[in-house]
Amino acid sequence: MSENETYDVVVIGSGAAGAVAALRAKEQGLSVLIVEKAHKYGGTSAASGGVLWVPNHQHTENDDSRDKALAYLDALIKKPVRRDRLEAYVDQAPEMFRFVKSLGVPVAPAAYYPDYFPTAPNARVDRSIICDTFDGRELGDRFPLMREQYARFKILNRYAMDVMQFFSISTRGPGWIVTFLKMAWTYWSDASTRLLTRRDRRFTQGAALMGHLYQRAFERGIELRLETQLDELIVTGGQVSGVKVSHFGRRYEIGARHGVVLAAGGFEWNQELRDRFFPVPGLTRHSSTPEDANRGEALIAGMKIGAATEHTESAWWIPTMHLPMEGRSNFEDIVQAAFDVGRPHSVCVNRNGVRFVNEACSYDAFGEAMVADQLKTGANTPCWLVFDATFRQKFTAGGVMPTILMPDRRIPPDWWDHYIFRADTLDGLAAKLHLPADALRKTVSDMNRYAQAGVDAEFNRGATPYDQMFGDANVKPNPCLGLIGKAPYYAVAINLGDLGTKGGLACDAQARVLDGNDEPIPGLYAAGNNAASPFGNLYPGAGGTIGPAMTFGYVAANHIAACKQAAGEGRSLRAAA
Repeated sequence: MSENETYDVVVIGSGAAGAVAALRAKEQGLSVLIVEKAHKYGGTSAASGGVLWVPNHQHTENDDSRDKALAYLDALIKKPVRRDRLEAYVDQAPEMFRFVKSLGVPVAPAAYYPDYFPTAPNARVDRSIICDTFDGRELGDRFPLMREQYARFKILNRYAMDVMQFFSISTRGPGWIVTFLKMAWTYWSDASTRLLTRRDRRFTQGAALMGHLYQRAFERGIELRLETQLDELIVTGGQVSGVKVSHFGRRYEIGARHGVVLAAGGFEWNQELRDRFFPVPGLTRHSSTPEDANRGEALIAGMKIGAATEHTESAWWIPTMHLPMEGRSNFEDIVQAAFDVGRPHSVCVNRNGVRFVNEACSYDAFGEAMVADQLKTGANTPCWLVFDATFRQKFTAGGVMPTILMPDRRIPPDWWDHYIFRADTLDGLAAKLHLPADALRKTVSDMNRYAQAGVDAEFNRGATPYDQMFGDANVKPNPCLGLIGKAPYYAVAINLGDLGTKGGLACDAQARVLDGNDEPIPGLYAAGNNAASPFGNLYPGAGGTIGPAMTFGYVAANHIAACKQAAGEGRSLRAAA
C-alpha cells in the first residue's frame, strides 16, 4: 500500500453512521476516507424519515434522565442485551446530539412523536429528534449525487414533504389543501432548479439530515469515494490495518493507520442470509431500503476474520406493498404502508380472515405480529388490508392514492385484482382474496361494533397517543375505528417489509467489533445496522435506528482518537526514556 492510499480512519458506508464517524474523526484531527459502493451517497439514511431517537438529551426544559430512559428500555427489552452497550447509548446519545448541533446542523426534539410504547413506564413524547429542511443546491455539483428520497416522501413523486406536511396531508388535517398548494408553488417557482433536474431542491426528512451532514463534511475536506465496494478486511499482526476494495472491477488496497469503521448497513437484500437467520425469512424485494444496496458485504467481511454476530433473527419491520413503477409496468416498486394499516374504516386480516394485531401499533410491532402469526397459523406474510369506500376516499393504501388524487377510473387496468382488489360486497371481495367469507364478515362486523362503542375489545386499537396520532380526529368516539360499510370494498396485500436488519456484528460499548471469544478485534469498529442493535429486537421509538447509528459512529471516532493519542504519548515516553 502506498502512503497516498493510507488514512488514519477508513469508513465503509456513507449513511448517517458513517457520516458522523467521519465528521467526529476529522474534528479530532484524523485523516478520513469514506468509501461507498453505490454511485450516490447518503446511504439508506438519505431515503429514510431521518428521525433520531435520543433519550436523556435534556434539551431546553426536557426533564428526561438516564434513569428514566433506562427504566423505559428495561420495561420493554425481552431478551439479553449487552448492558454496558445499552448504558453507553443512553449516556453518549446526548453527547452525539450536542456534537451534531455544534456543527450547525438544525436538529431539535419533535414534541409530537410519542415513544412507540406510550403506556410503558417513563415513556415520553420528546425523545425523537428531527432535522430542519436543507437546500440541496448548497451541495454544489454534488447535489445530484445525494441519494434521492422515495416517492412515498413526496406528493405526485415531485414535492418533498417534511414531517408536519406529511401528517397534515396524509390525515387530511385542517388546511391540508393550502399546505399542498404552498409546496407546489415552492417547487414550480424554483425555475433554475427545474432547468437542471426534476428533483426538489428542498431536501426533507432523511435527505435533509444527510444534506446538512455532508455539507459540513465537504467543507472540512473529508474525501468521499463512490462506486467503491469493500471486498476484504486487511489484518496485519492481529490488527485490522486496511481494506481491499474494488472500483469497476479494479481491485486495490487502502491502508488505515488507526481504525476501520464498518457502517455499510445490514443484510436485508441478501436472501441467503435472510434464510439463514430469520425464522420467517420474507423476500428481499419486500424490503423498503434502496434496492439491492445492503447485501451484508461488510458483515461477511467481518465474519471472515472471526467477528461474532448478535440479534440477527429479526429486522426493523415495516408493512409494505408493491405496485408497478410509473410508466414501466414490467417493474415493481415497494411502497411503505406503515400508517395506512391503522387508519379508520379498515381492518387487517390473515389468510384465515382473522385479525392478529392492533393495526395502529408501531410498524415494527406490526411486523413482529406478522411473524408471530405466520409461525402460529401459517396464514400470514402476506396479510390483507381490507377497507371500504370511505377509507378509499380519505386515505392512501400504500401507493394507491385517495380518490381525490387517484379515482378508480385512473387506476391502470392491470392493477385491478393483482395489486388492488375491489368488489361490491364483502363476500365478493372474500372470493377474490380466497378468504373464508364467513370469517371476513364476522371480523368486519366485530370492527363495526368496536367503532360504534369506541373500544376495540380484541386489541385495544386507538387507546394510546401513538395510535391516535395517525387516526382521523373527525371520527368519533375513537379516531382509529370507523365503520366499514360503504361499498365498494377494497383490499391490498401487505408484505413483511423492513427498514433494514436489527442484527449484525457483535460490538462493545466503545463500538469495537468482538470476536467469538468476546474480545475486541483491534482496529475494527462498527455502527448502524452493520452492528447489532443495542436494544436487541426492540424498536423503542421513532429514530430507533438512526439514533444508535449516529451515536456509535461518534463513539467509534472518539475511541480511535483516544487510542491514537495514547499510542503517541507512549512513543513520546519511550523516546524520553
